[in-house]
Amino acid sequence: MNYGFEIRPAGGLDFLALGALVNRLDPGIIPWRKATHCHIHVSGGEFNVAANLSDCFRLETGVASAMVDYPLGDLIAERVRAMGVKPFYKRFQHDGVNGPNMATVYSDRGQGVRAPVVFYNRSNEAAGRLKPGDFDWKAIFAGGLRWFHSGGIFAALSPTTAELTIEGMKAAKAAGAIVSFDLNYREKLWSIHGGALKTIARIVENVDVLVGNEEDLQKGLGIPGPEVAAGKSKLDPSAFFAMIEHVIAQHPQIKVVATTLREVHSTNRHSWGAVAWMNGKTFVSPTAELDVFDRVGGGDGFAAGFIYGLLTGESPEEAVKLGWAHGALLTTFPGDTTMATLEQVRALAGGGSARIQR
Repeated sequence: MNYGFEIRPAGGLDFLALGALVNRLDPGIIPWRKATHCHIHVSGGEFNVAANLSDCFRLETGVASAMVDYPLGDLIAERVRAMGVKPFYKRFQHDGVNGPNMATVYSDRGQGVRAPVVFYNRSNEAAGRLKPGDFDWKAIFAGGLRWFHSGGIFAALSPTTAELTIEGMKAAKAAGAIVSFDLNYREKLWSIHGGALKTIARIVENVDVLVGNEEDLQKGLGIPGPEVAAGKSKLDPSAFFAMIEHVIAQHPQIKVVATTLREVHSTNRHSWGAVAWMNGKTFVSPTAELDVFDRVGGGDGFAAGFIYGLLTGESPEEAVKLGWAHGALLTTFPGDTTMATLEQVRALAGGGSARIQR
């Protein structure tokens, strides 16, 4: 299949993610200020893609990350194993008081007209201490690597995590892997150390496949946004496609740019689509009306299904639909990673319904 690049045949790791592992505390529909209990979800924008590709799509995946030797680290490491992801850890010892720590994300689910509220504690985060030289890429890639992935959340944690991202990408390219990057622009994170535009531009120089919506492209790459007519649907892909010319002018080595499209009617009711620009051609998914249980992780769900399609030689149209279907299914589960099966994804991508399966 012609995507504008060649993907090496199967062998070794199909996919490796570089990123931070976190625990997300979820009190459900109860706001945090009134919460009395919560669920713990193990997450991380980069890890989620690896976990989805392993658990749902049955690929061989790994994650390179920081791990702290204390009970919260043990909890996270157990979940990484449960999702079938091979870990490559830089280990840190906790001092019993100040850390270093595994980060915590606090996120209620919202309800109806009340939006979800998200805030963080990334103080003295172990992942933020990661730096070039912490991973033996040659050893990690020794059995072969097909796809390397990282994202803007990890790159924003510290100046050294951005440099590590570039180091990992260069090593992966040298090993013959495709490199993807999810812009995942978070203004709160980038505002701490600054230099987002310059740093992200250096990272994206090494990227074959870019994931990011209109806001990510504008704020992360400085791409000018088109004039959008009042009342225009957020599912209209024309604004996104209009920006691609500017992206490719800045970074001509990029062969694929993809994103989800979401129109939020209420916390629990979304219209959902996905689009991709691939080697000069555009592809658009169907539109689904979602009854959302938990919206966190839907974008990572799309990325996983889309990348799976590319790794397995599906047509561009089918790869977009697989990503769209898996992201949609992920919003029906609690937590940030998949509980879907490949058969469910293919059924929805093929036009299946919610009719009971007996």
